[in-house]
Amino acid sequence: MRACVFVCCVFSSLAAVSHADDWPQWRGLQRDGVIDEPGLMQTLPEGALPRRWTVPVGPGYSGPTIAAGRVFLTDRQADQKQQTERILCFDAATGKELWSHVYEAVYTIGYKAGPRASVTVHGDRALAVGAMGHFHCLDVETGKVLWQRDLASELDIQMPIWGIASAPLVYQNKIIQIAGGKGKACVIAMDLQSGETVWSALEEPAGYSAPIVIQQGGQDVVVCWTGGSVSGLNPQTGEVFWNIPLKPRNMPINIATPVTDGKHLFVSSFYDGSMMIRLDADRPAATKMWHRVGRDEQNTDALHCMIGTPFLQGDYVYGTDSYGELRCLKIANGDRVWESDAVVPRARWATVHTIHDGQRLIMLNDQGELVFGTVSPSGYSESSRTKLLAPTKIQLPRRGGVTWAHPAIANGVIYARNDEQLVSASLQ
Repeated sequence: MRACVFVCCVFSSLAAVSHADDWPQWRGLQRDGVIDEPGLMQTLPEGALPRRWTVPVGPGYSGPTIAAGRVFLTDRQADQKQQTERILCFDAATGKELWSHVYEAVYTIGYKAGPRASVTVHGDRALAVGAMGHFHCLDVETGKVLWQRDLASELDIQMPIWGIASAPLVYQNKIIQIAGGKGKACVIAMDLQSGETVWSALEEPAGYSAPIVIQQGGQDVVVCWTGGSVSGLNPQTGEVFWNIPLKPRNMPINIATPVTDGKHLFVSSFYDGSMMIRLDADRPAATKMWHRVGRDEQNTDALHCMIGTPFLQGDYVYGTDSYGELRCLKIANGDRVWESDAVVPRARWATVHTIHDGQRLIMLNDQGELVFGTVSPSGYSESSRTKLLAPTKIQLPRRGGVTWAHPAIANGVIYARNDEQLVSASLQ
């Protein structure tokens, strides 16, 4: 039923795909990390999850996306003579490379492992933005460049210290991109067919978080968390419906995606803690409920997320804190209910990516372990765990390396990458 509702609604709101079981953009069909695949295995095998295929790739923080039997990924290739980014397309069944597009991308940013943003697939178009703001619209079948833009030079981007990370969002015939352009061009909308700018909004620095679409009073609202605020915009015009300042006390590290249960909107960042926002159901408006922030990233209050996106469930918030602690908070005030160190080894920037399969959580931690578990106000319960892929050191050359890219699950198969490989493994 959920897939049918999505297909019916998609033409008036979010990016569409032809198959409900695909993972065509950042965090899946509706950017919420939710799947509906009842045939998945209930217990993970001991040792390691057998792979369907493995292909070599270069480093990158961007997770794979899957649409129409194809897997899309971006990576970086660099030596003393040349620095390039690549947009790659593989056959989902075999891992065979179908096409690649390579372009020069000289990095002037920190953490040079590679592109940050997942490819967005909409119909016959693959949309990719690189870490330095190179934007490409490609033909899904052939990889032919339909149009391209150098956003950094065109918009005079105030480049974030870690580059452009926000995955493109398609709304009807527009692509919405958090870019950090000069003047009121932090967020822009581009025409899907031509790439021309349709509107621009917000005179603020860019953050790293990806935009989402919500509904308020029958109106679609695109939520953008920048380096200066959480804002609700009219996706047709860029008009600012509401704006709640959230200025960083150090630097923006707002990587997690905003999450909502329809009544509340929640954001959490490494330095600046958590903010809960109450959404008006009758019109596009919002008010801050609470904002809690600890003394620093080690002495945290409520939740200081780094990379993994938290989620709302019932009357509670669940998410991974700055050193890997899985926490449960009360939505009403941010008070902590419990904390667990069971999912990922405790370390600075420890990361857990979470996909929801019914009441079950499918989690990939930054050591490449795949974990099945559940959470409730009573605590965390783990059912099984296995190895999916090895951590590598280019993304982070500490503690044996990490796997920071978000995995994807489509048609019963999980896809994940590190600095060296893209892997595919069956979950059926």
